[in-house]
Amino acid sequence: MPTSDSYRESLIESLKDAEHAAGFIGAILEEKDPEPALLRNAIRKVIEARIRMDALSESAKEHHEKLDKMLTESGGPEIYSLVELLEALGFKLEITVADTELSAESESTEIGELELSPEPANL
Repeated sequence: MPTSDSYRESLIESLKDAEHAAGFIGAILEEKDPEPALLRNAIRKVIEARIRMDALSESAKEHHEKLDKMLTESGGPEIYSLVELLEALGFKLEITVADTELSAESESTEIGELELSPEPANL
């Protein structure tokens, strides 16, 4: 079923949030009836959100191109086989936001708060 442009735009906008993007990809990896094409599409949407934010590094672009080529050629069942193997071993693959990204966000917030805070008055 085709999606509307407004839904697509809303989804891309929501994927600009790193936590939301991580949850989006994670939810697809947790599907019991995996659809590799769905995973490829989700990764593409996260990439598009990063491009719109002007936040896609050359390294990420190169890795995406390699992964997309592999998933296109194989259909992508390897990723789901890895997830299933980890589950059989008692582990769970989890997608989270890297600490470096969280640190950068919190540092910029802290700096902004410091700049806006009035200096204490000397009484």
